[in-house]
Amino acid sequence: MKLSDFGYFLPQELIAQRPLLKREAARLLVVDRQREKISHDVFSHIGRYLPFKSLIILNDSKVIPARLLGRRARTGGEVEIFLLKKLDDNRYQALLRPLKRLKDKERIVFPENHLVACLEDREKCIVSFNTKNVTAHLSKIGHIPLPPYIKRRDEPVDRKFYQTVYAQKPGSVAAPTAGLHFTKRLLKKLRKDGHVVGSVTLHVNYATFKPVGEEDISKHKMYEEDYQIPATTIAKIKKAQSEGRKIVAVGTTSCRVLETWANTGEAGGTTHLFIYPGYTFKMTDILVTNFHQPFTTLLMLVYAFGGMELMKRAYQEAIDRKYRLFSYGDAMVVK
Repeated sequence: MKLSDFGYFLPQELIAQRPLLKREAARLLVVDRQREKISHDVFSHIGRYLPFKSLIILNDSKVIPARLLGRRARTGGEVEIFLLKKLDDNRYQALLRPLKRLKDKERIVFPENHLVACLEDREKCIVSFNTKNVTAHLSKIGHIPLPPYIKRRDEPVDRKFYQTVYAQKPGSVAAPTAGLHFTKRLLKKLRKDGHVVGSVTLHVNYATFKPVGEEDISKHKMYEEDYQIPATTIAKIKKAQSEGRKIVAVGTTSCRVLETWANTGEAGGTTHLFIYPGYTFKMTDILVTNFHQPFTTLLMLVYAFGGMELMKRAYQEAIDRKYRLFSYGDAMVVK
């Protein structure tokens, strides 16, 4: 399988730059794998496409304000620190710009705050802070880590809308975007209609946007992400399976958690599962997802689930009908 198989023409004007203020008003592209048919609706009608008493699995990870803008203590030059993964109380793995100009043990200060960062290991991009309570500082001076294809600075509106309404556990540096379309009202309606809702946690980090650098995609190595499936959700999954009910993964992150558990039997830990065409899904019956960038592992997972040719048709139809794309864009259900 070649990387070039996962390209498509991307009209830049279709990349959503702002959230819909009515989350569930997003458009919904419906892909029926069995009939190989594509249809169109709005997200508020998602329940129409889920079999009765489906188990809906949500990723309850919460986005942290992981982007910090500081200055070099020595020269005053601007530095951006993008926190990727918490290593312990005050140490993080991070992306830094401009990394080439920085030196080991260099200090980065934040003039509007007493926070100080030290570049402990330039090669591994590890930074330490002068406090164990980094989270409290992030809430004050951190910026929402909008993806680079959103061509603007983060704004107060992003603190609300680049976050699912059911987010509980801080740790992600990118939103599990398929879940952005749900409202508390819609989830209440789905439960009232007989569906069951369960949660898992996968803290989204560098795995989401790490480029695939190999033309032979099987050589790509995924970055590890932390995940956890609570006992209550495990019980719901086992009950659904015993009763023959369908399991709906909301987003590629929830899907990877389910498939990691199916493959390993481990309900928590780290996953580096890379799903691409040829993979046999063991637990996910239906996938709710947003549209994804060309050449990404996210797109590869969706192609694996829906089938290469059918999903290429679906993406082309979405583009032809001017769907809004990517994080703040419209949605798709593959059933």
